[in-house]
Order: sequence, then C-alpha cells, then structure tokens
Amino acid sequence: MTSRAEGDMESGEGVSNLRSSVFKDWCGQFLSCNPWMARYVYGLMFLAANLLAWAARDYGHGPLTELERFKGCHGAKYCFGTEGVLRVSLGCFTFFIIMFLSTMGTKKLHVARDLWHSGWWSIKIILLISLTAIPFLIPSSFILLYGEIAHFGAGVFLLIQLISVISFIIWLKDCCELDKYSEKCHIHVMLLAMTAYLVCIVGIILMYIWYVPEPSCLLNIFFITWTLVLLQLMTSVSLHPKVNGGFLTPGLMGLYIVFICWCAIRSEPAGDRCNRKAEASNHTDWLTIISFVIALLAMVIATFSTGIDSQCFQFRKNDSKSEDDVPYGYGFFHLVFATGAMYFAMLLIGWNTHHPMKKWTIDVGWTSTWVRVVNEWLAVCVYLWMLVAPMLWKCREFGGIP
Repeated sequence: MTSRAEGDMESGEGVSNLRSSVFKDWCGQFLSCNPWMARYVYGLMFLAANLLAWAARDYGHGPLTELERFKGCHGAKYCFGTEGVLRVSLGCFTFFIIMFLSTMGTKKLHVARDLWHSGWWSIKIILLISLTAIPFLIPSSFILLYGEIAHFGAGVFLLIQLISVISFIIWLKDCCELDKYSEKCHIHVMLLAMTAYLVCIVGIILMYIWYVPEPSCLLNIFFITWTLVLLQLMTSVSLHPKVNGGFLTPGLMGLYIVFICWCAIRSEPAGDRCNRKAEASNHTDWLTIISFVIALLAMVIATFSTGIDSQCFQFRKNDSKSEDDVPYGYGFFHLVFATGAMYFAMLLIGWNTHHPMKKWTIDVGWTSTWVRVVNEWLAVCVYLWMLVAPMLWKCREFGGIP
C-alpha cells in the first residue's frame, strides 16, 4: 500500500512537472512569459489608450460626427470630445476587468492563468483594439451612464493610490529604524526630514505669491492655510510620546499634501483673477504642451507603480515565499488599471460630462479642484488613522489601560 501511494505521488509530481514544462514551451512561442516584463507591456497599452482618448477629445470632432450613434449630442460643441474619451475609457476598462477576472487568485508561476497574464500578447492586443472599437457603436445614453459610474471608479483609484503612498512612507520609516540600519540611516533620515519640511514651507510661500495676488482671494487663502495647519497637525500627532513617529513620515506626507494642494489650485478654471498661472494657459504654447505631457505621463506612472503594490492591501502578511510564487498580485494589478481607465477619463473631461475642456489641458475645472482638495483632506485622515490605530488596538488589548 505504501509503495503504491508513493508511486501515485511520484506520478502526480511527474504530471505537474510535465505541465510546467509545457507552459514554459508555450511561453517561448508568445514573446515572453516574464511577469516583470509583462507590467511594462500593460503600461504601454494603458498609455496608448490615454493618448487615443486625448486624440478623440481634441481632434476627434470631425470623424466622430460621422457616426450616427452620436446624434444624442444635438450638435453640442464639446459633446463629441467628451463621449470619445468615455468610449475609449470604457474599452480600456472592459479589457482590464476581463484580465482581472481571469487572473485574480493566481498564486503560482507556470500555471494557465500565469501564462495568460504574462503571454499571449497578440491575442490580447487584438482584444484591446476590439473592446476599444465596440463602445463607438453604443448609444450615447449608455456612455453617459458609464461616465457617471466612472466618477466612483476614479474615486476608488485615488483611494488605492493614497493608501499605497502612505504605506510606502511608513515602510520607509520602519526600514530605517531596523537595528542593522538605524545608525547608518539616522543622519540620512534627519537630512531627508529637514529637506522635506523646507520644501513644504517654500512650496506654501510660493503658492501664496502665485495664487493670492489679492486679499479677496479667500478660497485660495483657505486652501493654502489649511494645508499648513494640516502639516502642523500631522507633525504634532507623529511627535506625541505615545505615537513616537518622528519627523520623517509627517515631512514626506507634507510634501504629498502640498503637491495635492498645488494641483487643486492649478485645476481652477482659466480666467479666474486669483489664478494668474491659469490665465496664462489660455494660449497654447510649448509650456502648456509640456505640462500636459508631464501630467499624462505622471498619471500613467502612478497607475503602474500602484498596480504592483498589492502587499499593503493584504490582511495577512506572508513573508515566506517560494520560488514559484507570483511576484505580485495579478488580479490587483489589473483592478488598479481598470479603475485607472476611469480615472484618466475624469482627468480629460474635468470630472464633468458637460464641462468644456480646451485643447492640451487636463484636470481643469471647479469639480477637479474640489476632488483634489477632498483627496488632500482624506490623505491626512488616513495617515493620522494609521498612526493612531496601533496605539488604540494596544489599549484595547490590555483592557483599555494606556
């Protein structure tokens, strides 16, 4: 009986090894099955979708008017561009949702779902092109409904990105506090924290100079001053004796919220007297084009970097990994890109399906401004919770005794 069981086990291992070798052979026929290289291919596909959506918005008015399905626009000047963006976004979203459903839960390399994620590129490119073309045959009412749903999907993307950024900052702090790095990193941590605070203060001063030309610019004064208050609040909580978080994490978080505040004010519509920088964007010049390209690439890079950071969303941390484990969560990776497809649509239409967007502009409008501001406040709330939560759990663990 024992020898028979051993023989069954050996035969099972032989079948498993045979399958693995077959999958490896198939990988060689379809470009590469390297999951790390696959990330860049998906990133390029996502960038291509972004560029196509931008082209549909700024230069697709002529070709899109030829489609009978667009009669619902009733000749509105900006309707075709907005719907073009949403249709491209819907195609990209559908592609990555299909990839999410077909790869989530993948644990091991050299299995069918790993092969599908890291190979078969010719089929997936054809699939993406087809899914991008199909929405152009869908009635406008359904596309506008997708545009409303995309607001929530884009919000989910911002939340995922926010948690990923905060987790990275806290991981960096914990890494520097390890015993083997503590002495070596102490000076570097202090220099980095001081630099972060200095850049924050300089950024706040510059925003006052650029965006508060008159005392009547109360909204901009509120945005900038409140950002300074939030920076002070994060620092005070981090330095509390029971938290003992140090200067590094609030300094880096300060950089993040100052950047979001700057993006929020930059999103104010052109022509506002309190936003002279926006007034300069009325004329398309090389600086406007460069700013647009940088913003587009930054959005793609943010989606790419967030997609591979599935560790911070795992409730159970598994430090022990075997060689045949997948290097990152495939399902999470595609889910981030799916919500990112909704996010880039919102940026290109200013978070408003009835909002006119000028050429070579991105994320402009009062809706965009308030989305950024709320994102900044939410970032501070999540960061403070991540600082205070361990202390609260410890108190509860010991029966409420601090």
